[in-house]
Amino acid sequence: MKTIPFWTDLTPPPDNLSSPRIPEAVDVVVIGAGYSGLNTAIVLAKNGASVAVMEKHTIGWGASSRNGGLATTGMKRSISAIIKRYGEELGRIFWQSSLDAVDLIEDLVNKEGVECDYARSGSLALAWKPAHYEQMVAKAKWMDDKLGHKVTLVPKADLRSEIGTDAFYGATVDEASAGLDPAKYVFELARVAVRCGAVICEHSPVTKIVKQTGGFMVHTNQGAVSAKEVVVATNGYTDKLVPQLKPRIFPVGSYIIVTEPLSPALQQELSPRQRMIYDSKWFLNYFRLTADGRMLFGGRNDLSTNLDLVESSQRLREQMLFVYPQLRDIPITHSWTGQLGITFDLMPHIGTVDGIHYVFGYGGHGVPIATYMGTEMGLLLTGQKTSSPFVDIPHQTMFFYRNNPWFLPLAATYYRTLDMLT
Repeated sequence: MKTIPFWTDLTPPPDNLSSPRIPEAVDVVVIGAGYSGLNTAIVLAKNGASVAVMEKHTIGWGASSRNGGLATTGMKRSISAIIKRYGEELGRIFWQSSLDAVDLIEDLVNKEGVECDYARSGSLALAWKPAHYEQMVAKAKWMDDKLGHKVTLVPKADLRSEIGTDAFYGATVDEASAGLDPAKYVFELARVAVRCGAVICEHSPVTKIVKQTGGFMVHTNQGAVSAKEVVVATNGYTDKLVPQLKPRIFPVGSYIIVTEPLSPALQQELSPRQRMIYDSKWFLNYFRLTADGRMLFGGRNDLSTNLDLVESSQRLREQMLFVYPQLRDIPITHSWTGQLGITFDLMPHIGTVDGIHYVFGYGGHGVPIATYMGTEMGLLLTGQKTSSPFVDIPHQTMFFYRNNPWFLPLAATYYRTLDMLT
């Protein structure tokens, strides 16, 4: 078993997209070559702006090449909670944004030739307990009435048509969701950005941002670049480069394993419709078949970012076998982790501190939402949009967090207890 991300082991990062030198001056410096940073750069470059994307490691090194490749509808915060907090009008806008986010990926695939094993195969939300299915029935009606969004209810008696297990108590299907290869996707975004005129500088961590007349001087270990605007797009890997940002977001670890390729017959038994699948636990599991027929199985049973990857694989394998005992004799080939970016209000945000723009807070929905938010940032900076609800909502912070998320072990215990009791 390899303790490296499966996706980049399958498709290594491209070696022909990074600039050999830092430009002297650009209109915009974007920090972070993941989904949000690259989509920001694409919009800016298409609009004629000069853009340099500074990446500490390699293109997509963070969660953009480490996630499960699920492009599902919705956000980290439930749509009912969003409407309760922000009102029906704004809530509907946020919900539509999550649908538009998946459509935006499809547009990139179709219009920009982005090849990433994209498939609009829908998602399957599984009820972990009987009461959860009752809640799903009520939620399906509520979503149809309030949002005009239809999902298909699958009672337990019919669940075998969707998944090869009897471990759950029903499900809903959302046909608007999709799946893709996350590493291929981020590498293709980088190709589009370069094709549009953006410059990508790998192995160029930003060490300091200094205000100057008309903008900023952005210092890296490879040199400095002058910029009129700076965008921080580092999500779960946000550090103290801009000190005011660290209290606004904290990292949470998500862990994944993948099996060796399965026989076509076993693939058909386990997931006959190739859905993107997740359960209703607080500490949820998510899983799917990859394009080459492996079972990918992930979860957040430990909120820390440094769980041992062998130990993680053992935990995840136990959970996988509870769902799919058919996989007991199938070897695990890869175990890896990546960091989510979580905000205290569980919402993505666009904002500005000391003249420096930021975009982050995807909470595990980064494939579509980071794509959307990066595009939104680009549209705002180019003046193609003059406002965004992701700018307008207040960005919640907590007095007890400034740098170290010491509270995560307590939160982990709390959510494990909820999974046992509710």
